[in-house]
Amino acid sequence: MTTVDPATHTASPAASATPGERATYPVLRWLVAATFTVILNETVMVNAIPRLMAQFEVDARSAQWLSTAFMLSLAVVIPVTGWFLQRVTTRTAFAVAMSVFSVGTLVCALAPVFLVLVAGRVVQAAGTAVMMPLLMTTLMTVVAERDRGRVMGNVTLAISVAPALGPALSGVVLGFAGWRWLFGLVLPVVALVSVAGMRRLTDVGEPRVSSIDGFSVVLSALGFGGLVFGLSRIGEQHAGAVPAGVYVACGLALVGVFVLRQRSLTRRSKPLLDLRTLTHRTYALSVAMQSLAFLAMLGAMILLPLYLQDLRGLSPLQTGLLVAPGGLAMGLLGPVVGRVFDRVGARPLMVPGALGVLAALVGLSRLTESTPYALILGIQVVLMVGLAALFTPAFTLALGALPPHLYSHGSSLLATAQQVAAAVGTALTVTVLSWRSAQLARGGATEAAAYVGGVRAAFGVAAVLAIGVVVLAALLPNRAPSPDTDTDAEPAPAPGDT
Repeated sequence: MTTVDPATHTASPAASATPGERATYPVLRWLVAATFTVILNETVMVNAIPRLMAQFEVDARSAQWLSTAFMLSLAVVIPVTGWFLQRVTTRTAFAVAMSVFSVGTLVCALAPVFLVLVAGRVVQAAGTAVMMPLLMTTLMTVVAERDRGRVMGNVTLAISVAPALGPALSGVVLGFAGWRWLFGLVLPVVALVSVAGMRRLTDVGEPRVSSIDGFSVVLSALGFGGLVFGLSRIGEQHAGAVPAGVYVACGLALVGVFVLRQRSLTRRSKPLLDLRTLTHRTYALSVAMQSLAFLAMLGAMILLPLYLQDLRGLSPLQTGLLVAPGGLAMGLLGPVVGRVFDRVGARPLMVPGALGVLAALVGLSRLTESTPYALILGIQVVLMVGLAALFTPAFTLALGALPPHLYSHGSSLLATAQQVAAAVGTALTVTVLSWRSAQLARGGATEAAAYVGGVRAAFGVAAVLAIGVVVLAALLPNRAPSPDTDTDAEPAPAPGDT
């Protein structure tokens, strides 16, 4: 879906919108509602993992693929959505996304075996992958620059708060019903949002014909898939015929080839992902910071339920209630952060937010077998508040630094980077947990002490990565610079090139 002529840089509808129109932006309401619903499922399986391990007789490494496969599938499919959104209308993209997501949800609800459940998660992710770039591209097109912080604060509810609320929601559902209801309850909500959205959603912009490079799609899938699969196998006690390091190395090599392929295709104006977005310094720094923050956030969301249920003996309901205040705080602060950003800019929010994330992860790396639950709750709230202060300004700075003809590619690349980081974070934290626990057990530690040591090590790795979040937050500007002054990128392609 393209809303700006890349050759003439025609002003977006927001430029001529009346104050009343800018205040409401009704086209975004249903996109935000739908995106919140589908992204919520990214982490909804977290609290169900111990129960699923027992029912399907799989270990923690296998069970974590219910989250990793979802995120990895997003990373593989999202690059294709930049091409897809250019070819179809807003309503068509919305209908396809919600239909595919509904099919995946139904498959998960009825899954008889573990592999079918994972397959259903992959189908769910394919639908989710369309909604995220669709929402961000539409927002940047229809929202006036002066309102973007406020509106982006509301959008943060869908992009960032939904994953944060997933564990809490799943804990409540599992406290009263089986894991299949995690999907059964979602189906009628998806149907309601889909019907209401199709009745009231309007098209933004006109579709145009463009081509897709199949080789780039294959490189993206194999590269990111090999990388995350390799990371998930590091530290296994019984290594397979191919060492984990080989998968990691091959994945990185294929990602490198993918990047070179996109640069080559850019000269012909037909890339799967237009990497000229990364020549805009503010955009590149923001993508890097958000990726590290997502890695830390998803890692914490995986580790805390495992620690609380496997070691402390809490039920899924109790776990969900314990982590719920953090997710709610993040949701309530999203619009507030957006309004503050419009008034004071990004740095007064992002730098303290990054320091809060670092402090929270350091605190979680000191967990013991008897850490008071009140202290865990407080640390988790600090983590979520810090992330809320980071994401809204970072989203706005990133896309605001791009010229209009790169909005769809910028939103796709940003979403791809976040999902790869989230998938890597999930695999990395579970790997560190398993490796360190096994190491301590071999050294004579009790089972509980070994598990706590693994949890501390995993949170410690996340804390080290959070140092990078602090540095990148300090490097980002207070306001999004003009795209013309923030890049050495090539000019927009001529009409008909894309």
